[in-house]
Amino acid sequence: MEPVLIPWDCADGLYEAYWRRPEAYLDEHVRRGMSIWARVGPAAEQRAVRSLRDDLASGRGERNRDLVELDAAELGERLLIA
Repeated sequence: MEPVLIPWDCADGLYEAYWRRPEAYLDEHVRRGMSIWARVGPAAEQRAVRSLRDDLASGRGERNRDLVELDAAELGERLLIA
């Protein structure tokens, strides 16, 4: 098992793809391409969107400002090698 780094400009659309572009998660079209929302349900999705929107508007998202310097991040994705 090997960790898979997710580049900041990942175009795949998986949940982790927008880690350095959090405003993308506010776009319903972007979220529809992510299977996680079907698993957690619409209520959890709307709470997450509301919380993110509030964080971005208030500047609380700045607490993760150090991520902006990274070109790629290890976010838990793994490649299984047999």
